[in-house]
Amino acid sequence: MDKQAKDVALLLNFIKTYCHYHHRNQDTVRVENTELKLCSDCCALAKYAVKRRLNCPKNPKPACKKCDTHCYAPKYRKKIQEVMKFSGIYYMKRGRIDYLLHYFT
Repeated sequence: MDKQAKDVALLLNFIKTYCHYHHRNQDTVRVENTELKLCSDCCALAKYAVKRRLNCPKNPKPACKKCDTHCYAPKYRKKIQEVMKFSGIYYMKRGRIDYLLHYFT
């Protein structure tokens, strides 16, 4: 699996986890050939975030927090930061060391 596919999978997993713990009205949606149970807001965020990741002009792509070019609109940037913070802590507490390593690369 290439880095781009791993980033998209991680991104969708984080959004799915966040939505599961914060929102009730979830429907099954398809984002990048992956079926997820998401609310409408998280579905829109997932589609936007995947589109941004797939169209990133940087090669190799740095972590978004270290990037000099912000490609997220302000409202999405704030939301994705909230999702990443919650889901990152959630997975760290459950021993997902591979996600910790992704954070530092």
